Formats: sequence, structure tokens, C-alpha cells
Amino acid sequence: MTPVLTDNQSFKVLYHTFGCKLNFAETASVADIFAARGHRPVEKNEEPDIIVVNSCSVTAEADRKCRSTLRSFYRRYPRAAILVTGCYAQLKPAEVAAIEGVKAVVGINDKLLLADVAEQLVRGEYCGDAVVPAKDLRSFMPSCSRGDRTRFFLKVQDGCDYWCSYCTIPRARGRSRSGSIEEIVDQAQAAARAGGREIVLTGVNIGDFGHGREDSFLDLCRALDKVEGIDRFRISSIEPNLLTDEIIDFVAASRAFMPHFHVPLQCGADEVLRTMRRRYDTAFFRTKIETIRTAMPDAFIGIDLIVGARGETPQLFEESKAFVESLDVSHVHVFSYSERPGTKALDIGYVVSQEEKHRRSEIMHAVSAVKHAAFARRFCGTVRPVLVEHPHSNKPVGGFTDNYLRISSLLPPQYDNKIVNMRLGELLDDGETLQAEIV
Repeated sequence: MTPVLTDNQSFKVLYHTFGCKLNFAETASVADIFAARGHRPVEKNEEPDIIVVNSCSVTAEADRKCRSTLRSFYRRYPRAAILVTGCYAQLKPAEVAAIEGVKAVVGINDKLLLADVAEQLVRGEYCGDAVVPAKDLRSFMPSCSRGDRTRFFLKVQDGCDYWCSYCTIPRARGRSRSGSIEEIVDQAQAAARAGGREIVLTGVNIGDFGHGREDSFLDLCRALDKVEGIDRFRISSIEPNLLTDEIIDFVAASRAFMPHFHVPLQCGADEVLRTMRRRYDTAFFRTKIETIRTAMPDAFIGIDLIVGARGETPQLFEESKAFVESLDVSHVHVFSYSERPGTKALDIGYVVSQEEKHRRSEIMHAVSAVKHAAFARRFCGTVRPVLVEHPHSNKPVGGFTDNYLRISSLLPPQYDNKIVNMRLGELLDDGETLQAEIV
């Protein structure tokens, strides 16, 4: 049932986003378009007329959670029209469309047309779902969103040309493409005017910015570093083969780029890296980590790790674990391998059981906890600049240092969204957060 509205009425819209920071940035842009047409976000205890779900499909679990949420929305709001977009919608449009309550499935290429689709549904003019195949995706959709604290997330790139054997993202997001430096700088300036102090650069493969053009990700960083009003930029995740020494040197000397890197490793065994079709080996990866650490001894370095991939025998898992333990990194973001239809990884013979994936995941989470706590303790008693987050009532204020250490402190509201020097105290029980006080 479509919403009971006339053509000239506004919608109450509920937005729900799964997945990465890139998806959240795009949902914010979609919401801005709805708002510009007079449609507003649903408020507490209201029933929505339109529900926009921006889906993820990085794992089978992500698909399952999306299906479950869609069914839950339909049970709770049976009169609302549910519109689904994102990677799951792009990869399996027929499967999504068959879920009760879903009125439209909109592909990656048409996310910014969701308001049009909603209005067409109300007028009875919507003529069905048309998802543009990923191979034909060419346009870049600029997006910028404010996080739930003080940071903005700015999309600078989309798509990927790498085709790692375990990954469906190129099939969902299409080829690598990016906006112009000028339009991205304009968005950063708009974030500054809106009161933003920190921007996280997001994308599918952001180091590939400028692919097919003469400009590069380093050129973009140099331009953004000059944006007045933004005190901090962070690079969300960058492939090790695209993290050049020039980028590392630039960040070390820049005005606003923070000593914070997130570099996907995926496995610490070369044999598995080859079957994953990654574009580096462990020796190259170690060199990158050491280069960062030499240029910025205090830098926060996070890495991604997949456990239980096809072909990861017990011996190769132990090899991967030993390699990760040997790296001077601050955090390990651990994923369990998920079978994805249509990927080349399904041709690899050795299969790891779900129970064993879970066991390996727990082991590597423990390794990460030790590394994170050790990194945080290095700074107990030191003074670092902290961007203070919006306070929650009756709770300590949070925030992050320049090198991405989370702090907890009792501060009055006037420090909200300000950068202040704070002395870092003891590590709290979570193993990640430090007590802090203003110097």
C-alpha cells in the first residue's frame, strides 16, 4: 500500500543505513534532497510515510540483517512505502523486490533519484524498478554527511577495479570513479561553514582517486589541507599499494591531516594473499607500516584482517597471526570470511568451518585488544589535542586525540566541538579509552 497522501503533501521519511561510512554519507545526501522538496525526517513516535533503506552486501550476514530489518519495518509500519537502495539492492534486485512491503528497488546509479521515486509512487506514476548494471555505472554521486558526533564524512571516490577474489564490491559499485578536486573542496568548505572541524575522507578505494585523469589522491589532499575552518582530515582506509611514500611524507608535514592510517592487510600469509588477488605481499606491507612509524612515531595505525578465508589452512592462519603480532600497529579490525556468490574465491578448495572461523576471530580480536591497549598506554601522562564531541546528558564527554585515541572526561558544554589540549590519564576497563583532563 502506498502512503495515503495527496500530491502536494510532504512526506515523513525514515532513513536506515547499513554498512560503511560511504553509505552514511550518501544517505545524508539523499535526505538533503528530500528536505529541499519539503519532506522531513520522521520524529519520535511518528509513523513514516516513506522508509529509505540504504543496504550493504559485504557479507551474507549483511544481506540477512537487511532482509530482517525490511520485514520488521513492514510489520511495524504497514502503510509506509519502503524504498531500498545500496549494494544489496544493486546485486540482488529481484530478491529485495520480493520482500513484503518493498515498493521500489533503486540501484547505486540512481540513489539521488529516490525523492523522485517516492513522489512517483504517491502519484501512482512509478513504472517499476530499473537497476543499471554495475558495468555501466559511470557517474559520481557527491556526498557529505555529519556524523553523530563532530565529524563529517566526505565521499571522494566510488567503485573499484581490483576484483579481489573474495569481494563483490566491484559488481555492486562499478568501476573506479571520483569527483573533481574543485567540487570536493567546495563540499569541505560547506562543512566548515556548517561548523565542522574534522572531515573523514571516504570511498571504496580512495587511493585510486583521479583514476583516468592527471590528478591524484595526493593532489586532492594538498588542496584540502588549505581549506580554512577544517582543523582535521582523516584518511578512512587506503590500499597499501596506493599509500605512497609521498602521501606518508605529506601527512607527516601537513597542517590538518592527522597521524592516523587505516591500511587493509586482509591476511598475513603470502599464499593466501595470492589467492585473494591482493596487489602486495607481506614484505611490502611491513615496509609501509615501518615507513609510517618512522615518519610519525605517534601515528595510530589500524589494519583490516580476514580470518577463515578459503585456502587458509591452520598452518597459514598461524603464519598470518604471527605476522600481525610482529607489526607495530595500533588496532586490528577483524572480519570472518563470508562466502559471496559469483566470486572467484569459491574455486579455492580448502574451506574453513564456521566454528573455526569464530575461533580464529576471537584469537585475533584478543591480539587487537593487546595492541590497542599497549598503544594507548604509551600516551598516559602526555598532552594531546582533543576534539571534544557533543556531550550526552549525564555522561562523561568523549572525543579523539589527533592520533585517534578515545578519551573520556568531565567537561562543561562550552567545550563541545572545540579542540583543547588534554592530559591523558589511566586506561579504562574497555582497553581503548583514556581518562583525560584539560591542561
